[in-house]
Amino acid sequence: MTNTPPLFAGLKVIDCATFIAAPTAATVLADYGADVIKVEPPGEGDPWRNVYTRPEVPQSPHNYPYLANNRNKRGIAIDLKTPSGQVAMARLVGQADVFITNLPLPVRARLGLRYEDFATRFPRLIYGSFTAYGETGDEAAKTGFDLTAYWARSGLMDQVRPDHTQPPAQSVAGLGDHPSGMALYGGIATALYRRERTGLGGEVRTSLLGSGMWANAVFIQASLCGATIPPRPPREEARRAAGNAYRTGDDRWFILALSNEMRQWPALAAAIGRPELVSDPRFIDSDDRVANARALIEILDDAFAQRTLAEWRRRLDDAGLTFGIVATTEETARDHQATETGILRPIEGTDLMTVDSPFTLTGSDKAPITAAPGLGAHSGAILRDFGFSEAEIVALRADGVVTGG
Repeated sequence: MTNTPPLFAGLKVIDCATFIAAPTAATVLADYGADVIKVEPPGEGDPWRNVYTRPEVPQSPHNYPYLANNRNKRGIAIDLKTPSGQVAMARLVGQADVFITNLPLPVRARLGLRYEDFATRFPRLIYGSFTAYGETGDEAAKTGFDLTAYWARSGLMDQVRPDHTQPPAQSVAGLGDHPSGMALYGGIATALYRRERTGLGGEVRTSLLGSGMWANAVFIQASLCGATIPPRPPREEARRAAGNAYRTGDDRWFILALSNEMRQWPALAAAIGRPELVSDPRFIDSDDRVANARALIEILDDAFAQRTLAEWRRRLDDAGLTFGIVATTEETARDHQATETGILRPIEGTDLMTVDSPFTLTGSDKAPITAAPGLGAHSGAILRDFGFSEAEIVALRADGVVTGG
């Protein structure tokens, strides 16, 4: 710990966004000390608050989806459908450094929350805009989630089938949202740097589709360059035995990822107790091992079935080979390396841990992690901090425009 203020201390951020991707950009800013104000409608609030109560999701007494994406924020509940709510919001935005939203474009127009509604009045404002499919073209107003716009539309869903004969693979909650949120954060940080140099804010735009295509950029680039993407074969017919998944004797899986087979193939043969394979004419060099991959996979299947995952972890680590266990989510939540490196961090005032944002900056400590706010938990305090008088606050409450603490 450096005992210095977090990097973004004093930065004011308005998070007028829902669900996952856009709010997580604000969460990263909060991790580095920004004062992030979570704006929600009175009543239900952000729909993401209620996902944990659905019967099809993992059950917990804690609101874990909302906690993961809205920690370290203060909350205010404002009815933006009312004229006085829109005026109050404009006063908040006028004192903010960053405004983040993923509201549908037509909704922004109705509520006066477009970039052009603020740009002239607040030229230093950085406006972070997040959409499903971008802000131009025929599908600009189309709604989408990471499952549809990031995972399915980008080609990723098709590419990660177990093999080409199997149905498309479903993603898990937030799989596309969290990296998309990091893209929005990166754009905002870039805009903050530009503002330091020029004094001007600006609009940052990104989308689920853009982030999904960036994630699948290697294969998309191949297609752009005229390559044909071959269908994925079944595991038993994989093209490279040294880049395949294997089952251990205790019914666990791991994946080999040997990038330098010339050097690592003898070490793998020794680790499985079959050093004679190195001189087997079917497996002499990389071309031979590709041509005879199915036979080599059968040999490795038989070998890896003889020992437990724990034994293979020791043997493969001792041999200096690159591999990864196929961990369960429960195992990742107890991952010792993740705790040692601060990937898992405690939430102050609770006995809970949470997943940290995925980078650190030497010499700049992150803020301690606090729990996500209740709906409108800090409404009064936020309005006072932004210069609202007690009479104005009382009037907003009396009209039901502002609710909460």
